[in-house]
Amino acid sequence: MEQVGRTVALTGCAGFLASHIAARLLRDGFRVRGSVRSLEKQSGYAHLLRLEGAKERLELFEADLHDAAAFRKLVDGADFVLHTASPYTLDVRDPERDLVRPAVDGTRHVLDACARAASVKRVVVTSSMAAITDEPDGARVLTEEDWNESSSLSRNPYYYSKTLAERAAWSFVEERKPSWDLVVVNPFLVIGPSLSPGVNTSNQVFVDLLRGQYPGIMNLTWGFVDVRDAADAHVLAMTTNDAHGRYVCAGETISMREVVALLADDAARRGTRPKLPKLGLDCRAGDAMVKLASYAQPAGVGQYLRSHVGRVPRYDTAKIRRDLRVQFRPVRESILDTVDDLARAGHLPS
Repeated sequence: MEQVGRTVALTGCAGFLASHIAARLLRDGFRVRGSVRSLEKQSGYAHLLRLEGAKERLELFEADLHDAAAFRKLVDGADFVLHTASPYTLDVRDPERDLVRPAVDGTRHVLDACARAASVKRVVVTSSMAAITDEPDGARVLTEEDWNESSSLSRNPYYYSKTLAERAAWSFVEERKPSWDLVVVNPFLVIGPSLSPGVNTSNQVFVDLLRGQYPGIMNLTWGFVDVRDAADAHVLAMTTNDAHGRYVCAGETISMREVVALLADDAARRGTRPKLPKLGLDCRAGDAMVKLASYAQPAGVGQYLRSHVGRVPRYDTAKIRRDLRVQFRPVRESILDTVDDLARAGHLPS
């Protein structure tokens, strides 16, 4: 697809992943129309204004996931739409109100705006591996054919919100048959250097490990994807003619024990003394202890632990590598780049 000079509407533009997408789009010569929660709070999007090309080709709009009219204004005249905006947190007071409704309604509002805009050629929606499973089974390799059928309002509600939002997107296309085509990217935990001053939810794992927030080394294995690779995947999903369907977007897996060892070696290099966990809970007895203790945690954290401790995710990324030519950075490189960035930003103990 022809690229330079085209206009892209990007929802949630100030977010961790979306900021990198915006940076890539501007570097590639696109005009970007990005939505932010509030134009009055410039501190929330000031980093976007400093991006290369932002002065000439970035326009920001205020939009709320519940406000359908705001997205019509954002999308009108856009050639492509990337919908990344969605709540991301494990613990909320009201899962229906705080997670499901914003995720589902926001997706429907954006797609409805796209259907009304004759200019749109393709829509890319950021879903999640959460829409593929909420309880990985190491005996089975996950692919784009898999769907999360276990989550609910009372079990991993964040996962449930991502699943319902993606299903709503595919249902919209099936029912409305718009002129544009839909492509969905399903990233695992997105980590890496941040363009914004805050700490995103996935990078917080490393902050918590280094600050002694974990009681021990648990039997957890994470699937990570570098934010720079995930951003590239979204732009390639938008511009590759033959892109279609869903794309599992994830690099290597790595266990908590391996992460702790990597962080310890890195701390020694830096000359810092982090409060990394030492107690080994990554065994059968430890699994039982962690699951029992999980009931004393906030609901979302407890549910996550019970459905992930002792389970190793396996997934096939052949489709995204073949169709989009995405190459994933080594996970250890991404983690060290993340920690370097967190240290520079002052988020880690000295």
